[in-house]
Formats: sequence, structure tokens, C-alpha cells
Amino acid sequence: MIILSGGTGTPKLLVGLIKVFKEEELNIIVNTAEDIWISGNLLCPDIDSVLYTLAGIIDADRWWGIKGDTFYTHNALEQSQYPEPLMIGDKDRATHIIRSELLRQGKSLTETTAVLARNLGIPARITILPMTDDPASVRTKIRTPEGELYFHEFWVARKGEPDVLDISFDGIDEVKPSEAVVQVLEKESDALLLIGPSNPITSIGPILSLKGIGERLKWKIVMAISPIVGTEAVSGPAGKFMRAKGFDVSPYGVYTCYKDFLDVLVIDKHDDCPGDTGVEVLKTDIMIKKDRDSKRLALFLKNYLMKR
Repeated sequence: MIILSGGTGTPKLLVGLIKVFKEEELNIIVNTAEDIWISGNLLCPDIDSVLYTLAGIIDADRWWGIKGDTFYTHNALEQSQYPEPLMIGDKDRATHIIRSELLRQGKSLTETTAVLARNLGIPARITILPMTDDPASVRTKIRTPEGELYFHEFWVARKGEPDVLDISFDGIDEVKPSEAVVQVLEKESDALLLIGPSNPITSIGPILSLKGIGERLKWKIVMAISPIVGTEAVSGPAGKFMRAKGFDVSPYGVYTCYKDFLDVLVIDKHDDCPGDTGVEVLKTDIMIKKDRDSKRLALFLKNYLMKR
């Protein structure tokens, strides 16, 4: 199984997937369009959320950072008039320092991610791949009536409050998917490709926008889990971003985001997906509030695949 992941919805599902599927069956391709250099170190928010989830140390209240972390360095920088745009924990910062040092030594982002996974005790059979090996070369920009904001400025500093006129990915045309991503997509030619319940625009969109990715997906069985229940996003700014890009905030809107290569859409049991979609629509409880919910959804997916 190949999984496309952002930083909140899909990591929640990974909690169940690692309990239900074999470790070697999980190949996770992760968005890097929100990566940013802060205080001399590279933050890869979506990669880190995946790493921390699989290691069992994610701060499940925020789905960001490490549970029980301290913030002495962040607070000291703020007191010294060197504030950071994001609240970075001390243990979390250690991850960023190791990553940045390995990159400076010439290792690729894929290689550094493997080292970090090994350090965190994640089984080597689980493959975690950044979408590209060009660190922080793609920047998600949000166009608002107040001007353009980088994703973290919009979502963290401004708390997602400004109206959104458009979203773009600076640099996306200049980068390519990593060799490891291409190899997985070609090697796992008959594998299911699962688009997790992450933001279709800013979490999954950058992966799909990379050169050659869309064409490769047309030869796979592609399943997407809706991050929308009713007319609301389960979490984050997905609804606001979908509207800005001209998509309905509904399960049908999720279908239209992925219609060029989608085969199966999983939506909430209370929802419908009207219209002639031409894809198989599965209905179940897609809300993930506890680990048991994640396992239940993962079992639903496995049972479907066994019957297919």
C-alpha cells in the first residue's frame, strides 16, 4: 500500500493502519510544501507528525510536536527578542537539529528521514518518504485580501482567520519527486494507493502537483478518504481552501479534487456523494477521535481490500 500523507488527518489514520496491516505493506509519501527553516534548522511539519505518530510520541492534542515536551529554548529566544514564528519544543528541536546537520553533511532529505525514523525506533520495514529531496524548495502561499501569506503565517500567526482568495505552491514546477518516491510508485505497480484524510489542497495537492505523479496514479487503484463530513472539514482549513480553489466543501467536492485518477471514495456513513461520479463510493464512520476509531477504519479498509 502506498499512502499519501499530510500532517494531521492521515497520521491519525496511521495509528490504526500500523495495527492492521503488515509493516512492510506501508509506504508513506509525505508532503513537504510546508517545510521551513527556523533558527537555523529545517522544520518538516508533516514528516515529523508522521514520524512522531509512528513512534507513539505525538502530541495528540495538537497533532504537532512531541507529547510532554518543554519549551525552554523557545521561551529563552523570545525573552532575548529573537521570537520564532512557531512554538518549537525542546525535544522536537533536537529532531530539526539532527536533520539539518545531516543535510549539511550532504545527505538527502530521504536519507535524513530514514535516520530519524531509526533513532525513534520506527521499524525499518515501514517506508517514510518525503515527496521531494529538495528541502524547503516548495512554499505554500495563501493569497488573502491583506496580501500573500506563507502557510504558517496564515495558519499559526493569523490563526486561519483571513479570507482566502487563492492558494499556490511556489517552486513546484522546479522540483521533481525523489528517486525513492518514483521507485516506490513503479515497484508497487499493483498496490493500492491510499490518499489519506488530509487537506486535499495544501497537504495532498503539492504531492499530486509534482512532475509525473499524476500520470503514474492513473495506472493504480486509487482510494481517497474524505476529510469532509457534511459540509465541514474534520479539522484545519481544508474547507476554506477548497472553496478558494472552486471546489464544493462536501464529499462530492473531494471527489472532484481527485477525479482524474480516483477509483474509490470513502465518505462518512451519514453523507452522500450525488452525481455520476463513476467511482465506487463506500460509506462508514470516518471520524477519528480515539485510537480505536483509527483501528476500526483501518479494519474497514482491509476488509474491503480482501473482498475486492
